[in-house]
Amino acid sequence: MAARFTATQVLEQILSSVDQEDYSDCQEEEEEKVSEDEDGEEYNPERREVDDASSPSSEEEQPEEEPPEDEHEDEHEEEISSAPDQREPPLLSKNGKIEWSPVAYGRHRGPLAICRTRDIASAFHLFVTPAIGRIIVEMTNLHGARKYGDGWRPMDTTDLRAYLGLLILAGVYRSRGEAAASLWDAESGRTVFRATMSLKVFHRYSRLLRFDDRHSRPARLATDKLAAIREVWDLWEARLPALYNPGPDVTVDEQLVPFRGRCPFRQYIPSKPAKYGIKSWVACDAKSSYAWKMQVYTGKAAGGGPEKNQGMRVVLDLTTGLSGRNVTCGNFFTSYDLGQRLLERNLTMVGTVRKNKAELPPVLLESSGRQVLSSRFAFTPTATLVNLAKRNKNVLLLSTLHTEGHISHRRDRKPALILDYNCNKGGVDNLDKVVGTYSCSRMTARWPLVVFHNILDVSSYIAFVIWREIKPDWMPGKRNKRRVFLEQLGKALVKPLIQRRQHLPRTEAASALVKVLQSAMAAPPDQQREGPAAGTAAAPLVAPATGASKRKRCQLCPPKKDSKTHTVCCRCMKYICCSHAYCHTCAHWAFSQDWTG
Repeated sequence: MAARFTATQVLEQILSSVDQEDYSDCQEEEEEKVSEDEDGEEYNPERREVDDASSPSSEEEQPEEEPPEDEHEDEHEEEISSAPDQREPPLLSKNGKIEWSPVAYGRHRGPLAICRTRDIASAFHLFVTPAIGRIIVEMTNLHGARKYGDGWRPMDTTDLRAYLGLLILAGVYRSRGEAAASLWDAESGRTVFRATMSLKVFHRYSRLLRFDDRHSRPARLATDKLAAIREVWDLWEARLPALYNPGPDVTVDEQLVPFRGRCPFRQYIPSKPAKYGIKSWVACDAKSSYAWKMQVYTGKAAGGGPEKNQGMRVVLDLTTGLSGRNVTCGNFFTSYDLGQRLLERNLTMVGTVRKNKAELPPVLLESSGRQVLSSRFAFTPTATLVNLAKRNKNVLLLSTLHTEGHISHRRDRKPALILDYNCNKGGVDNLDKVVGTYSCSRMTARWPLVVFHNILDVSSYIAFVIWREIKPDWMPGKRNKRRVFLEQLGKALVKPLIQRRQHLPRTEAASALVKVLQSAMAAPPDQQREGPAAGTAAAPLVAPATGASKRKRCQLCPPKKDSKTHTVCCRCMKYICCSHAYCHTCAHWAFSQDWTG
């Protein structure tokens, strides 16, 4: 019998351990699975409801000191290793003819063994690879040189990663709709933005970021509407199925990225919150919402008519390479022919069906005289059809997974087919929800940049899925894991650029941050690792209201503002108002706790 081994045993050999840090002071909730039925009731996994419409379902430790990005930019590439056979010896039967394994042979859901993540940044670079970065840097420099000539200062990989880090941090701080100038404001802005790069440079990168050669684009546009970002998209999309093994249930649905600018394939979907945007077809794991395959919908082919059987074609494309799974989809995709095609690939299907499908028997559609919540079944050798009577409509579902008309013992006596559909229908909707929570998208009139922002949003989320499943003991019991992950990722991306800055920012806090990181880089390795013990939280930057005998004017604000406060700096006891996290004198200590701790 061929030797086999579990993913856990392989991961234990190829993954390095990571320290843990307690973030007990943060109480923000992590994304949870939620679904709604058509009556607007909240969906509880233990009390499953049915609907024929999609509804959302659910779902750092500081990274180690890294070498300069320019020297080791390829270290974040996926590393492939041939792990030795570590499967436990088989258990022989009494007659010695059958070998039993002490470990189940079931399919493992989660990251593949070829993933090796040293830290949070390396998990992100599994998807936004150095190859993608080189294309963006090359094309941005080409466009910048054409526009500014000798006045263009070339961008390098460190500049690009810092720019991406600032986008991610802006999403963490819920600033997607906030003007960039306010993020760089000396008083109300975030210090890390001014410490990383100037606002002028950030705006310049946002205007000039390119993903292809504009001069050769017209020839490619004749056959490909996505030509402006096709190379980057294909490299990124190929990474998705290569790094994760989806579970037994896969969800196929559409995603709409909000955009109201000019785009040849912009879609209008009135049922979506944004209504206008760029549509993508997505196949994701129903439990973790990991995007396993994505496909941008670019509209009708040039000079062609409407595509026939589009739903079937999309599902077949997105499930290529899968076997032994169940596919859950909406009524746009579901058909009897699709179910038979999937069975040929060893895949089953569960989905709602539109009443105008020719394969439905007319007798099953009759609703006169039927009791509310009653179920009527019809069968073929390979498919099951159910019609659930509701108060004002009927719900039709087709399944090739279920072969019998089992009815649950719940009070509403809904069929097991419908309950299974409700459990798995919200995978893509939940992906939309979690991506939108900390989206890094900025206002722009260029649709390729909108697609790229969505790439960053999805990459940061699925990198968190990889990290969470590889490091199950990371931040145990905390409910703000994803926010901490994104914040640590953003800081890790901007850190190399801050360390190599030659000119200090004008504000004292940003200047102090640059000095701290540069001094930490110049310090010996043993001193760089000094910090709070693992599992302990850093000291707070600001003491709470101290109960001082009287209010006093903030010693940092201009006198004309006359800002009165009870709060004092936790280091020097100076009076500071809520618009300041610490006094300028203690900035060095504050940032050393936040960045080098």
